[in-house]
Amino acid sequence: MKKKMIIGYCRISTARQNIDRQERNILARYPDAKIYKEVYTGTKIDGRKSWNMLYKLVKSEAEKQDITIVFDSVSRMSRNADEGFELYKELYSIGVRLVFIKEPHINTDTYKEQLNKQIKLDTSTSDKAEAKLMNSIAEALNTYMMDLAEKQIKLAFEQSEKEVADLRKRTAEGLLTAKLNGKQVGRVEGRKYESKKAKTAKERIIKISKTFEGNLADAECIEMLQISRNSYYKYKAEIKAEMSC
Repeated sequence: MKKKMIIGYCRISTARQNIDRQERNILARYPDAKIYKEVYTGTKIDGRKSWNMLYKLVKSEAEKQDITIVFDSVSRMSRNADEGFELYKELYSIGVRLVFIKEPHINTDTYKEQLNKQIKLDTSTSDKAEAKLMNSIAEALNTYMMDLAEKQIKLAFEQSEKEVADLRKRTAEGLLTAKLNGKQVGRVEGRKYESKKAKTAKERIIKISKTFEGNLADAECIEMLQISRNSYYKYKAEIKAEMSC
């Protein structure tokens, strides 16, 4: 008897979002699930480090274990309709069970149930023409049912992809509105922006470097600040340039 492996996959697009809700929803139904989670902006699956780790594990263990992957929603698996649907079919074909908490109608168990309900007609008649007709009808009905199940799955991924397109459109419209209303959008051309980390490092360099107000040599400053040589000398040059203005 195969061992069972349950995996939960959570993903958010930016660090400002909260991933805890997805994890709670998965663990509420599957408390033994091992959770993989990550922050990833984009629609391509290949760029996700946690997903790639999960995917390699599943591919290597699918023959030895009964594997279930749980998602809070289909959008967490993919926001690209074609890519998501192909991935769904691939995982289904190697026996992986897929669960979508918010879209249970496309769970692999639901899909499998549809396939198992394929209509079987009595084709045992001795009349060859009648038997041929019955076989044709049964084949057509079975194909229709499989196509219908696949259509529902692909539709869910297409809706997920549409949500991304709609969000991008709303963002672009919002930026345009702000610009038309005279608000600054993006960085001001020609203005130099400095990170908080760089600003803090430069303030400390001024205080400790003997080139400025301190009494430490460059090597000692680098060791104390725990920054790279390149960054240190870059900051030092910028300080000198700013002081000469």
